[in-house]
Amino acid sequence: MKKTLKSFDFRDKKVLVRADFNVPLKNNIITNDDRIVKSIPTIEYIIENGGSVILLSHLGRPKGKYAEEFSLLPVANRLEEILGRKVKFIASEEVVSDSVISEIKELKSGEVALLENTRFVAGEEKNDDEFARKLASLADIYVNDAFGTSHRAHASNVGVSKYLPSALGLLVEKEVKYISGALKNPQRPFIAIIGGAKVSDKIGVIENLLDKVDKIVIVGAMAYTFLKAQGYETGKSLVENDKLELASALIKKAEIKKVKLILPIDSIVVPEIKEGVVSKAADYNLMPKDLMGVDIGPKSIKLIVEELKDAKTVVWNGPAGVFEIDDFAKGTFAIAKALAELDGAITIIGGGDSASAIEKSGVEDRISHISTGGGASLEMLEGKNLPGIDAIEEE
Repeated sequence: MKKTLKSFDFRDKKVLVRADFNVPLKNNIITNDDRIVKSIPTIEYIIENGGSVILLSHLGRPKGKYAEEFSLLPVANRLEEILGRKVKFIASEEVVSDSVISEIKELKSGEVALLENTRFVAGEEKNDDEFARKLASLADIYVNDAFGTSHRAHASNVGVSKYLPSALGLLVEKEVKYISGALKNPQRPFIAIIGGAKVSDKIGVIENLLDKVDKIVIVGAMAYTFLKAQGYETGKSLVENDKLELASALIKKAEIKKVKLILPIDSIVVPEIKEGVVSKAADYNLMPKDLMGVDIGPKSIKLIVEELKDAKTVVWNGPAGVFEIDDFAKGTFAIAKALAELDGAITIIGGGDSASAIEKSGVEDRISHISTGGGASLEMLEGKNLPGIDAIEEE
């Protein structure tokens, strides 16, 4: 069991917190501050327990050099508003400079500082030891509260943890509790819903979950690869022809393991993907050759909702259709609504597009856990160890 915030006395300690402030910006305005909001409990816990907080994060892909458009200044301003207290933005193109070190030394208990984008330093993504040492020199304790980067071995998570006592932040602790808990000791029936465009993106997830779940629902464009592997017409739908054998093997594996594999029984089909195009529903065995599937149809929605009714644990990763276009979002939103209405079930959303769909559906307050890390949650669902979590000290 990894150390958590409760493992430490933070009185008069400087605490280096790796957060995930990789937020979307438009004209230097933050368009979604959810990641900032979710960092607040860890920051407040440390402050309330007598520590000072030094925040680290990356933003975008500046490729190891300073670029003004990737500065964390907008994050500092928004964080200050949300926290309701001063946030010292200590900017340096090299992230840790002599002036930064001097200012951090003056940081008092209860104060919060934010350093500049860690990816302005080329050594960040290389897990450079020198950069890790510089970061570690600023503090007494290190806390990883950035689940979204925990699948990467960078200097600001794996590197720095070699030189400081370390703990999981409240956000990462919650991620581990829900996702690991579902995989290791789920309440049953345990159902996985896997969607998105490509089977190749989710091979590891499907294979790992077939050893753990009672049912697996395949939706999104990847379902057409499974349908074509069974000999059905898929029209102009997105199909990975080089993964047909793999899809057949996964279908057989599900049969052997007595896992119920549920595929769409109808689709919303269109001549092309664009708003306002004429669409219709087509059964899985009657797909027109000149059309493509862009969402699950009404029969599939009814089937999936019915299969979910007795679920006690559900993991969902990947949308059911091209949900960015309203006309093709009905299946994705129907799944979101069905999960929200499950009574007493643990529902876990695996980040990325699924998390966005839940938020757009307006049902996030009725979901047990929405992951903040699409890539990290995928790797955890695959059964992989995450370097940023592995590096934290054991209790």
